[in-house]
Amino acid sequence: MSREAIYSALFARVSAAAGFTTASRLLQHWGDVAPAQQPALFQTQKGEAVMQQTNRPPIWRYSVDLYIYAYSNNPSVSPAIQLNGLIDAIEVALSPAFPPENQTLGGLVTYARINGQIQTDEGVLGQQAVAIIPIEIEATA
Repeated sequence: MSREAIYSALFARVSAAAGFTTASRLLQHWGDVAPAQQPALFQTQKGEAVMQQTNRPPIWRYSVDLYIYAYSNNPSVSPAIQLNGLIDAIEVALSPAFPPENQTLGGLVTYARINGQIQTDEGVLGQQAVAIIPIEIEATA
């Protein structure tokens, strides 16, 4: 099991999900990402946990946050409209090819999926919208 292979496979999948102008694994604050550089996607490693089992391989859980930024140049149009489409695209990218199977990132993991509350600010910041999408990954060593 290679952590970097897992994180790289996740990033490749989600960064290709929509027409992101900027995509990086190095988080930037939305104030540092110009409107012309959006929509933007950033992936951060949030944490890891392991469950040890007697006579069985350990099970690893990786937590990742995806930060999505969308900016609307039109003050009469909510940036949430664009943000909703981007969140939908991430959801589709993490859907398995053949339900009810899991998204395995090409066989690297048991599953990779959105799990938990998606935090959004759909334009209270003016024309800037932000979403933080929690991703859970499980892998067996």
